[in-house]
Amino acid sequence: MGLFGNKQPQQPQVDPQAAAQAAQNAQAEAVYRQGVVTLRDTIAPSSFEIESNFIKIGKRYARTLFVYGYPRTLFTGWLSPLINLDEVIDISMFIEPVESRVVLENLRKKVGQLEASITINQEKGMVRDPGLEAAVQDAEELRDALQVGEERFFRFGLYFTIYGKDLEELDLVQRKVESMLGSSLIYTKPATIQMEQGFNSSVPIATDLLGISRNMNTGSLSTSFPFTTAELSQDKGIMYGVNRHNNSLVIFDRFSLENANMAVFAKSGGGKSFAVKLECLRSLMMGTEIIIIDPENEYKTLCDAVGGGFLRLSLASDTRINPFDLPQTVDPEEADNALRANIIMLTGLIRLMCGDLSQTELADLDVALINTYAEKGITNDPLTHTAVPPTMTDLYNTLISMGGTGPSIAARLRRYVEGTFSGIFSQQSNVDLNSKFVVFNIRDLEDEMRPIGMYITLNYIWNRVKSEKKKRILVVDEAWQLMQYQESAQFMFSIAKRARKYYLGLTTISQDVEDFLSTRLGRAVVSNSSLQLLLKQSPSAVDIVADTFKLTSEERNRLTQFPVGEGLFFAGLSHVILRILASPTEEQLITTNPQQLLDREAATQAQTLTDELTAGPVELAQQTDAGVANG
Repeated sequence: MGLFGNKQPQQPQVDPQAAAQAAQNAQAEAVYRQGVVTLRDTIAPSSFEIESNFIKIGKRYARTLFVYGYPRTLFTGWLSPLINLDEVIDISMFIEPVESRVVLENLRKKVGQLEASITINQEKGMVRDPGLEAAVQDAEELRDALQVGEERFFRFGLYFTIYGKDLEELDLVQRKVESMLGSSLIYTKPATIQMEQGFNSSVPIATDLLGISRNMNTGSLSTSFPFTTAELSQDKGIMYGVNRHNNSLVIFDRFSLENANMAVFAKSGGGKSFAVKLECLRSLMMGTEIIIIDPENEYKTLCDAVGGGFLRLSLASDTRINPFDLPQTVDPEEADNALRANIIMLTGLIRLMCGDLSQTELADLDVALINTYAEKGITNDPLTHTAVPPTMTDLYNTLISMGGTGPSIAARLRRYVEGTFSGIFSQQSNVDLNSKFVVFNIRDLEDEMRPIGMYITLNYIWNRVKSEKKKRILVVDEAWQLMQYQESAQFMFSIAKRARKYYLGLTTISQDVEDFLSTRLGRAVVSNSSLQLLLKQSPSAVDIVADTFKLTSEERNRLTQFPVGEGLFFAGLSHVILRILASPTEEQLITTNPQQLLDREAATQAQTLTDELTAGPVELAQQTDAGVANG
């Protein structure tokens, strides 16, 4: 077979290192192909580079700063400007409670050290150190507060992570932050050599890897709450007062909200009428028409000063309002429904006058109202609504002449037509609402007539509001009187819901908070008010007010402690503690303080007497000179 016949084929040699590398590559490929579809790889940056004073995440740069120094005092919401800064900043707060027992023991030792330092300085004859004395005073006050449970103690860490597209932008943002905080004596440092720990401490994983904290009590810590409303100011509107948080001006346009309704609550003498009159005066200067229902004759001085129309409603007055008047609305849908809407309103008025009516009586009253209008030629056709409307006397005559329960209703209605209460609401209207400032005074109405008078007046005003859309404010003082009756409360609620459509802002004022908020309709009127002003409350009313407006415990406690003219001002979702301020001229026009009114009257009388005494000798001298000349 030859020399090569028995030779076996040679097997190729396998390199073990190359085989291991190939297996490793295959495994890496498998891991890579498995990992690219996971969420972690989808959101992870392309690269992550850590340096001593910054971190590069992909193409963005980041730097973490920590706060190490605070001033002795801070204002509430000091962190809000930083949050509102137009830069990308991550903010992390770490709050760790500390046992009061441990803090009290440390404070005792600290006070001892500080007092010893003061004593040593005095023995050496050194100049008094105000810093040491302030530190002793602060420590003693904190000990007292911790001892009685008014305060708690915490360790507070505050970190900021800022971002920039390059190092120059990063340095610029850092200077902005340091300047903004430095103006409040709050000092920061970058987390040099600890950038990775700082970055991990500012991402939302609730892990503090830096561990740089400052001891704070409850009051100090609350000032750093970042979601407080420090400002409530617009570039239009009127000034309501001064923000007690930061002494900024509260300038606001109530018509910029979803509705322009406002509810004002305060105990007697809390300053509610003063605040509303100030708002009316300033709104009038901005072109807003003002209509007021005044039950206590508090608005006459202001009305006379601005040249407004003052209408006194009483049995002895010549002012007449006819509840049968129909609105001359320009809206076709409103015009078609005007008669039906007024009949429904009149049904509520008759129930207010006569008491509860049975279903049969309500049916007969409805027919009587339709027939009364028909006798004057007024039907559902809007073209007939310009005719002279009927009066309460016409309705009375219709009820007398019809069968069923008509005569019974007429008998209860008789005193408003022929009896003691006749005249004021049973004749044609002679009221003019063309003035920019109109006050309906109902002080001289009898107590029994007052709710009826407010109801009829409100309806008359509402009809005029629907006739022409203008920027108006309607003020209903002592609105709790209307909320006592179902019909008038329902009417108030209807106005509160529909006022926005007619460019009207409804202001309801009440000192009897419990009567106003204890009913479903009263709470509904408040719910439809985008603005609320809560001045000083009586202790008995605090609970219902706090529950209605969802106040915090601190706001709840302040309600009974506010001085006159100071309270909580709610505008939509924002609210501040407001101090109402008026100029001397405004205060002279709107004050209702009896002592101030007496002082003003006494000053006027004194000035008059002084003028007379001064003029007396001059007149005598003139008469003497004239006599000598004639002689």
